Amino acid sequence: MPIYEYSCRTCGYRFEKVQKSGTEHETTCPNCDSAEVQKELSSFSTGASSSSACFSGG
Repeated sequence: MPIYEYSCRTCGYRFEKVQKSGTEHETTCPNCDSAEVQKELSSFSTGASSSSACFSGG
């Protein structure tokens, strides 16, 4: 399931929520319980490791 980022239009609280696609309308702010939340654009991580991913062609 994807992680969505939201901001509350009522209190300004920013939060993340793991939920199924298509259930965004059920989201309420965990800080003030308002349904006036807006989905934000979010970046994602590819899980980069600490070692170099570049290989020589040898």
